[in-house]
Amino acid sequence: MSADQPRVLVVEDEPAQLEVLAYNLEAEGFAVSRARDGEEALLVISEDAPDIVVLDWMMPNISGIEVCRRIKSKPETRSIPVIMLSARSEEVDKVRGLETGADDYVVKPYSVIELMARVRTQLRRVRPSTLGQQLEFEDITLDAETHKVTRGQDELRLGPTEFRLLTTFMEKPGRVWSRDQLLDRVWGRDLYVDTRTVDVHIGRLRKALSQHGGADPLRTVRGVGYALG
Repeated sequence: MSADQPRVLVVEDEPAQLEVLAYNLEAEGFAVSRARDGEEALLVISEDAPDIVVLDWMMPNISGIEVCRRIKSKPETRSIPVIMLSARSEEVDKVRGLETGADDYVVKPYSVIELMARVRTQLRRVRPSTLGQQLEFEDITLDAETHKVTRGQDELRLGPTEFRLLTTFMEKPGRVWSRDQLLDRVWGRDLYVDTRTVDVHIGRLRKALSQHGGADPLRTVRGVGYALG
């Protein structure tokens, strides 16, 4: 799994539905995690938070509504978009789903093409670079498609790791990232890298960003991690 691939958690207790969703998402280039009930979903989220959750309403034990409520009640998972799937088409049910914190609500039976479009819409909000968009912060512009970074009129030379680090910071300016969070996002979970490696690459990124002058836009938050701006 590439660290750049958007990660989707599909929570569905019907095995056939789960596989259809997973197959289509993987075909669209997403990395997919699966959960067959609410309990498993919460465990997956706590161990390895996805970029987006596609969540069935009707499930045994813990319902989709309750899973959504718990995701949105925790500061560390609140920003993860949740798309609720439900056979309930009544307006009151849709309102209840959205009031619980769901970012979108799709009524079954749904068009797979429509659902993929909605997944991309939510991801555009939280991880725009994965969809090839251009990111901007002050005088820095990052083009995710061409892998070019400019500051003012000058093009910056960045290594691939520094590029992924900068992408992560520019997607959420002001957010403080811990070293562990940066390891997960930039290097991926499957690779063992020491947290001190993060500091080395942050140093290289700082140097690259100021190679043509300009103040260092990265901020060290003592005992926590790093932030842009």
